[in-house]
Amino acid sequence: MAILETRNICKAFAGVYANENISLSVDKGSIHALLGENGAGKTTLVNILYGIYTADSGEMLWKGQRVDFRTPMDAIAAGVGMVQQHFSLVPKMTTLDNIILNLQNNRFFLNRSAAEKRVLALAQKYGLQVNPKARVSDLSVGERQRVEILKALYRDAELLILDE
Repeated sequence: MAILETRNICKAFAGVYANENISLSVDKGSIHALLGENGAGKTTLVNILYGIYTADSGEMLWKGQRVDFRTPMDAIAAGVGMVQQHFSLVPKMTTLDNIILNLQNNRFFLNRSAAEKRVLALAQKYGLQVNPKARVSDLSVGERQRVEILKALYRDAELLILDE
């Protein structure tokens, strides 16, 4: 069974289709690539999958159940993570702070030592070495991308979308 499926997704802007009748099926553990020219609608589709845009028509199923992600928080809560073209990191903060920023369970207190250990374990497991104490502004583009990926993995993403 597919972890994610879209059926006839359509999205238009000012009457011009960015996506028209897009159907896609993604099995757990599989890797897919969306190919096309600039303006072909790849980013529009992944933005729909992540709750940034809402489809004008069609449906999306997550683990066999119809879903409508209205916000990225809806997608994150379901287990979808995304690294966008333009990173959403706070340059003046550390790698660790960026990864744990806006977590649902960060009410009042956070065990930073446990969070750092978890980040280092994820980094080791997936070969995404980062320094949790490094300031993001001091990181290379590749290191920043690793931070974004780790941020999604830290939130237990079951599906990871990489937009370029």
